Amino acid sequence: MTDLLLELRSEEIPARMQAGARAELEKLFRAQLGAAGLEVGDLTIWSTPRRLALIAKGLPEATAAVSEELKGPRSSAPPQALEGFLRKTGLTQDQLEDRDGVWFAVIDKPGRATAEVLAEAIPAIVRSFAWPKSMRWGKESASSESLRWVRPLSGIVAIFGEELVPCEIGGIASGFATRGHRFHCPGEITIDSAADYADKLRAGHVIVDHEERQAIIRDGAARVAVDAGLALVEDEGLVIENAGLTEWPVPLLGRFDEAFLEVPPEVIQLTARVNQKYFVVNGADGKLANGFICTANIDASDGGAEIVAGNRKVLAARLSDARFFWEQDQKKTLEQHAEKLANITFHEKLGTVADKVARVAKLAEWLASEGIVPNCDPALARQAAELAKADLVTEMVGEFPELQGLMGGYYARAEGLPDAVADAIRDHYKPVGQGDDVPMAPVTVAVALADKLDTISAFFAIEEFPTGSKDPFALRRAALGILALLQANELRLQLGRALSNSSFDAFKRGTLLEMRDGSFHAMPRGKAQGIIDGRKSETAKQIVDFFADRLKVQQREAGVRHDLIDAVFALGGEDDLVRLLARVKALQTFMATEDGTNLLAGFKRAANILKQAGELSPSRLREGLGEGMSDGSSDETGPPPTPPASGRGELDPAEAALLAALDAAEPAASAAVADERFTDAMAALASLRAPIDAFFDGVMVNDPDEAVRAYRLGLLSRFTGAVHGVADFSKIEG
Repeated sequence: MTDLLLELRSEEIPARMQAGARAELEKLFRAQLGAAGLEVGDLTIWSTPRRLALIAKGLPEATAAVSEELKGPRSSAPPQALEGFLRKTGLTQDQLEDRDGVWFAVIDKPGRATAEVLAEAIPAIVRSFAWPKSMRWGKESASSESLRWVRPLSGIVAIFGEELVPCEIGGIASGFATRGHRFHCPGEITIDSAADYADKLRAGHVIVDHEERQAIIRDGAARVAVDAGLALVEDEGLVIENAGLTEWPVPLLGRFDEAFLEVPPEVIQLTARVNQKYFVVNGADGKLANGFICTANIDASDGGAEIVAGNRKVLAARLSDARFFWEQDQKKTLEQHAEKLANITFHEKLGTVADKVARVAKLAEWLASEGIVPNCDPALARQAAELAKADLVTEMVGEFPELQGLMGGYYARAEGLPDAVADAIRDHYKPVGQGDDVPMAPVTVAVALADKLDTISAFFAIEEFPTGSKDPFALRRAALGILALLQANELRLQLGRALSNSSFDAFKRGTLLEMRDGSFHAMPRGKAQGIIDGRKSETAKQIVDFFADRLKVQQREAGVRHDLIDAVFALGGEDDLVRLLARVKALQTFMATEDGTNLLAGFKRAANILKQAGELSPSRLREGLGEGMSDGSSDETGPPPTPPASGRGELDPAEAALLAALDAAEPAASAAVADERFTDAMAALASLRAPIDAFFDGVMVNDPDEAVRAYRLGLLSRFTGAVHGVADFSKIEG
């Protein structure tokens, strides 16, 4: 068993592409060797800015010999068929085997030397390598068939054991020589085998293991911060990026002018991170300090003093720009900034961002005034919503879109707006993903909820739905954000009411567009109103179904069964998501008990019997039930059924027991559901378990006497109706 070293050296590989390149190299290597019959075990794959390296341990010296069997024509076939088969296999007729009148060819293929396989596989890997972006170079680049790589490929090391794997790609031949650090070790380094590769590169000031470089940056940055009495603001993404930019990382601490600390800390951190790839640090008070940590790619003789000085100048220029934006933006109020939103199109069918703001403001005020968001001042909710998007047109957010909302909060506080308004502007996009903080302040909750509700209802109204993996307007994320807001704050929001007060109203003002003469025009108000009236109910149902799907996704992670959510949604009219979840959780607890399992079995048996008895006329069934009782075709219930006047005397004990149980359970379950005591409702249903079991054991439902049969079917219909009042058990699996 022998080890392979493969190094593909090039000009600098972008840091963002290196992880994908490592995965691509592994995939292609396994595919190429697997196709040749070589089994590949564990691989070690490293990357630096200038190289991809692969070490495969324990490869066999040769592929195994294989025997291939090919079925040919029948021995009675025309001679031309046999001749064609012989040409295909390269054999003669005497080398074929006749098996029951059919020619077979057995071809023994000897094993191949692994080095030979590798010599073919390596060029194939390089030529089929998929980069997000690649380039051609040199004279050969005039041809579209020339070699492509992310940056010009400059060297290949391919050593199997201690022997060179001879191959050539685009005029670049494999060899034993690589190069070390561009400055510390610019000459060639001769590699003998995979075993000494990492050590020889380390001697040449190249740490080839990207994970080791990450650890050096992570630990070194923390150490230099602590040595200065500071604390590193951890940023794993920045650790990975800096490791992809350096082959010999050296974290260095620098300082910038304290005057820049007047700028919000998030701006300073983003400026340092995005533009310069620097870490920032906090002081002993936990606030951002005037320090930064850069990652040098050399071990400087002066300890990095000149490097730090140069980086300080560059950062100072960037921070000066940020401070300029900060000061310029504050020369106008947020209200003045918001006037520019009328010039920004939100969507061609939904108007401008200003139109969206107007809708959100109206909805936020309604959520507050209706008490849906308790303890929320409607005036503050409207004010915050009207200003929430104003920072989109500021200089700072234009430079750093990631700061939208956050900067609006800072500007609101700077101009003296109420803290509740500033906080709502800052946090109204939250939660933006799993694990993000969920707002709890009333004004923030109202604006965040209104913003997300408007987004979903607006795009559904113009039939822009998420499809498959495509969700260009992030509607699924908005729905999950709404669910998180409702649950965390225990808000009692009926989606139907909210939707009727959301962006559907925008279309009533004639914003619905239609295509005429190759461009969009506003529909006449009457025509638009007719479309909206016809679409509104259907769209509301689509949105509720959409939330049901999102709720299943969210609750699945919490261990809630999707079929139980279906069972509650199927009742219809339940769009209070907090109440729905309470009912679902009570149902799940109940279904985990023996009573729940047996009651479900009884329900399904009763439903099947009623389905099979469908030919029985509703009027006859009502006669068996007693006047006013449900026949199962509606949710209404009447007085208890009375024994049919058929002259059969007393009720069967099983009938009487079920009747008595229904008389007690139905009102108890209905009252409990009305009071939202869903656990009590399940307990009431549990009391039906023994009577229904006894009923099925003790009587024959399909009695020859039509009146008796109708009565018993009526009892079953009443039983399924009682259960259905709590949840649609037909949707429950099991």
